[in-house]
Amino acid sequence: MAGIGGIGGRALAARLGRVGVWSFALQRLSAADAGTAMREYERLGYPTVWMPESVGSKEVFAHAALLLGASERAIVAPGIASIYARDPMAMAGGAKVLAEAYPGRFVLGIGVSHAPSVETRGHEYGRPVESMRAYLDAMDAASYAGPAPSEPVPLVLAALGPKMLELAAARADGAHPYFVPVEHTPFARGVLGAEACLAVEQTAVLSTDPDAARRVGRAFARHYLALPNYANNLRRLGWSDEDIANDGSDRLIDAVVAWGDVDSIVTRVKAHLDGGADHVCVQLRVESSGDPAVAGYAELAAGLLAL
Repeated sequence: MAGIGGIGGRALAARLGRVGVWSFALQRLSAADAGTAMREYERLGYPTVWMPESVGSKEVFAHAALLLGASERAIVAPGIASIYARDPMAMAGGAKVLAEAYPGRFVLGIGVSHAPSVETRGHEYGRPVESMRAYLDAMDAASYAGPAPSEPVPLVLAALGPKMLELAAARADGAHPYFVPVEHTPFARGVLGAEACLAVEQTAVLSTDPDAARRVGRAFARHYLALPNYANNLRRLGWSDEDIANDGSDRLIDAVVAWGDVDSIVTRVKAHLDGGADHVCVQLRVESSGDPAVAGYAELAAGLLAL
């Protein structure tokens, strides 16, 4: 029976395409409006759409089913399904249901989340790599009574540091780093090796006004800079406590949030691809967190999809 992970990093990279969409807005929209946005992303030519699972968000498998059912071709990928939101058997079973129903269109992204989020769910946050390894073992051992998908469900791990990246290379088809500057990408590729798929998230603001762009970018970054996993990853890359403090220095905000005109954002995405990424999913931020930014993705489409 087809399991979780095992299609291979090169096959997954080819399937995802070079550039995709990463959208927080989808979890804030009604099912009908999210479906409309999904069809627009697909019409624009983006081959893959990523969406989150955060505390209090739409449940990720139900959400993915709605998005898959509302579209025809695009891949849907959670970025990231929390291992603390469901047990390993439920995670594996949910992924197999979607993979069987929508062949080749679902990618499972899982991660250990963050201590505050896990505690809000009523759980104790375990040692990240050990917890993920045990969870993967349990997924592999999980029984499943439904029809098997025609191939293994592609699997990526949320990974920032070397140990989780090594686990992603060994036990998954790739890794999905989030909230990272460009310098993280060659580091991640070096740890992953040549075969694993590296799918990097890049936040962007389509504005040439520095103050306006940084205001939107800083509002987005504030939450992540307060989380130890992201802050420690930035420190590992050489960023100082002064850069991280007070919602981020301008230099740090500019490094994690690409802003400017179309060419500026395309250039940043290309830098990740040149640095070893196989796929870059662009999270376009606008003033309203519930705006799926379809107009902005339309403006970016020609440049991004030519990469």
